[in-house]
Amino acid sequence: MKQIPLSALWNDLLGDLRDPGLMWQLGALALSVGLGWMLSRLVLSRLGRSAERTAMARFGVESFARVIGPLAIVLLLWLSQIVLGRWYHVNLLKVALPIWGSLAVIRLTFYLLRRVFARRGEIGAAMLTFEKIFQLVVWGAFALYITGYWDDIYRYLDSMTLHLGKNKVTAAEILQGIVSVVVTLVLAMWAGAALEERLMGVDTLNSNVRVVLARIGRALLIVFAVLFSLNLVGIDLTVLSVFGGALGVGLGLGLQKIASNYVSGFIILLDRSLQIGDMITVDKFSGRVARINTRYTVLAGLDGVESIVPNEMFVSSPVQNTTLTNKEVWIGTKVSVAYDTDLDYALKLLEDAAASVPRVLKSRPPGATLLNFGADGLELQVGFWIGDPENGRGGVTSDVNRAIWKALKDHQISVPFPQREMRIIGQLPIPEIPHDVK
Repeated sequence: MKQIPLSALWNDLLGDLRDPGLMWQLGALALSVGLGWMLSRLVLSRLGRSAERTAMARFGVESFARVIGPLAIVLLLWLSQIVLGRWYHVNLLKVALPIWGSLAVIRLTFYLLRRVFARRGEIGAAMLTFEKIFQLVVWGAFALYITGYWDDIYRYLDSMTLHLGKNKVTAAEILQGIVSVVVTLVLAMWAGAALEERLMGVDTLNSNVRVVLARIGRALLIVFAVLFSLNLVGIDLTVLSVFGGALGVGLGLGLQKIASNYVSGFIILLDRSLQIGDMITVDKFSGRVARINTRYTVLAGLDGVESIVPNEMFVSSPVQNTTLTNKEVWIGTKVSVAYDTDLDYALKLLEDAAASVPRVLKSRPPGATLLNFGADGLELQVGFWIGDPENGRGGVTSDVNRAIWKALKDHQISVPFPQREMRIIGQLPIPEIPHDVK
């Protein structure tokens, strides 16, 4: 499509002031803008009803609604240009169409980038800076298009030839290749993110299976996008065999740990030995499994500290999973009582005190036992079961100990503490006082 110089376009617009078709163009422009705005508001209200609960869903709906409006306006302006172009000049629509088209490209690009890189609703400073730069580039391209300099710049870039071995490549072809690769990769990553969100919403599938399918789907989409973009640019795909051989040597020499972590990640997800939400302990790390990635797993500790553990550790090291097949966990606490205490009565008090704590399971009642005849008193232990180990053990143990202490105090049962007596056998030696001491 040939660009119209700015002077000629301005003269045509001035000429359209005396054309009765100008009113039709203004009406089509106003109608297109109004319908596009109404459509975006309708989409925002309809989708917003089902997304009121999650901030991430609201973020996605608002971004999508901002794209729908400009796209609808561009479509309506294009249809108006076709219809009115049969009877009138449509120079005003020719100017309005690239303006709204540029806005649609900017909004659509922002939507795709935020869906890929800011899926949790948090937009970083780097992304905001990139969006501003991209917006300036798009409006600059629009200005070049309107003024008619776009063709001149393209011909100049196409005349710049670069020699790459036996092949000749122009600067325009290099820019086209970069743009095609970036666009296809962004589209593939957006499709992968949408696939992952859809799979995570399928409750009938196991959580690990959903993660595996999402990871594999995203990897396949990215590989397909790279191959498609390279083929679109004109790069022979047979050169990838050399790259594949170099990658294999790199994996064998220096990247075996990274490859091992990736393979271990898929093994963990497929054999279901770990699932999101499990309480595990591996090596010196313990916590709840918050996220399972292909290279590492994130453990959220009860103290708020998150540990990033390589997946290889879960395959090569022993792992203690307290919630693999059963979430019920046994906990025990000890206390000493005096030797003159009624033992059966004291054991019953301990069991009742532990059972009074809300987190202690009633289906598996506590049990108290005599552990040992200690040097200072009878050593007793009460064991109880909990069904929510993800909430920690320290709090429920403290509650049980406080209940035991209160019960012992209320029933005047003594809790002995170490006492030592020192006896002196025989008469103490009296030191002799020298005679010269007065």
